[in-house]
Amino acid sequence: MEVHKTLGKGFSEIVYKDAMEHEMKMRFIEYTREKAFSVKYKDIVLAYKFFADFIVFDSVIIEVKAKKAIVEEHYAQTINYLAASKCKVGLILNFGESSLIYKRVILD
Repeated sequence: MEVHKTLGKGFSEIVYKDAMEHEMKMRFIEYTREKAFSVKYKDIVLAYKFFADFIVFDSVIIEVKAKKAIVEEHYAQTINYLAASKCKVGLILNFGESSLIYKRVILD
């Protein structure tokens, strides 16, 4: 919330990611930025890797958006990231609106 309060809307996602990283460092929050995950298909690991914006406390994926709204595509992306990473909880943070909008995604 601090990032949105300070920057407001209108920047690209990378600006918000940089600001979030700064806030997490200042608050001593354990995180990994742009962590790579492989995708398994049947008995092979595919060449393409996906990169989660942030993994917090080795268990929560955070996806940063700067869009007009969170849409179904963002949920689908986060669910796929959860499945590949084995994390159970994801947060989609959208900085593209007047107020910070977030959605929690849980993989059963």
